[in-house]
Amino acid sequence: MTENQNTGAESSDQELSDAVDEALAEANVVIDEVKVLTEDLQRLQADYSNYRKRVEKDLAASFAFATEKVIAELLPVLDDMDRAEQHGELTGGFKAVADRLNGITTKLGLTKFADVNVPFDPTIHEALMHSTSPDVKETTATQVLQPGYKFKDKVIRVAQVAVTDPEN
Repeated sequence: MTENQNTGAESSDQELSDAVDEALAEANVVIDEVKVLTEDLQRLQADYSNYRKRVEKDLAASFAFATEKVIAELLPVLDDMDRAEQHGELTGGFKAVADRLNGITTKLGLTKFADVNVPFDPTIHEALMHSTSPDVKETTATQVLQPGYKFKDKVIRVAQVAVTDPEN
């Protein structure tokens, strides 16, 4: 090989090496851009997922709030139906309607509490009358004047009761 051929081969090798280095540099730039775009996409997906979860949670809370408000408005009707049943006036088709309404409200999560001879609990009871007796050992709800209601786990109306305290 002559000196010209050697120089030509070296310059060709140098050009090839420079071209490879340039291609690698461009590839690294593209890889960095892909990494940035991938991170942006992952962030966007996480934001969307969080947004969707928040919207679903807000929708469920709004539904529960609206249901609670409607049920609270129905409580006087439920009280009237209970009084009609106690007086034997709830019969026939009206009994079927009352049973259906009670079934629907129960299905939605409404529960009535009207227990007597249980310890007085100010979170679920409102004392309207007071007496004393040697027969009780602690303050006790001895008569229910108006039942209380819970919607799911939340008290939406406390029970109005007569309480009896132990005599000293």
